[in-house]
Amino acid sequence: MEEFIKEVIVVEGRDDIDAVNRAVRGDVIATHGYGISRATLSRIRHAYETRGIIILTDPDAAGGRIRRRLTALFPEARQAYISRSEAMDGSDIGVENAAPEVIAKAIEAAGRTLTEYSEEYTAGDLYDYGLTGGSGSRQLRDALGRKLGIGYGNAAAFLKRLNGYGITREDLEKALIEIEHEQI
Repeated sequence: MEEFIKEVIVVEGRDDIDAVNRAVRGDVIATHGYGISRATLSRIRHAYETRGIIILTDPDAAGGRIRRRLTALFPEARQAYISRSEAMDGSDIGVENAAPEVIAKAIEAAGRTLTEYSEEYTAGDLYDYGLTGGSGSRQLRDALGRKLGIGYGNAAAFLKRLNGYGITREDLEKALIEIEHEQI
């Protein structure tokens, strides 16, 4: 089994997700700016309560505001920092510009926890549960993601979240039954 970071890393944008994924193995959530949607806040809260989070924002004013807001909401969050000089590319400043080793070092310094990655679910399981391959699969993943607190994702992202958040088969099947009863 491969080791991955237990805590979920919270960044600002999609390019930051790509940069973190080049540096470490773990799950990443993007806030997409200061106006964080309710769905994203719900995913961050679920991660905070089940796995812990590490906040890694850009070393600029906007990143500072986002970090302060998240820290106020999630006071026990771990904090990862990169310097302005490590995050610069010309006049652009951001996590996405930092070298993978810089990002990995910042996350390690934040006190990340390594754990073994376990693949409880496979793509075949998603198909068997009706979460892929059917006309209502997208809607079912959406409803199930809301019920489990892991948010909506395409099949690949949803599979990664089921495995990464440690959702048990019992919890998944219970949620599917509840969704079925709500639709009757």
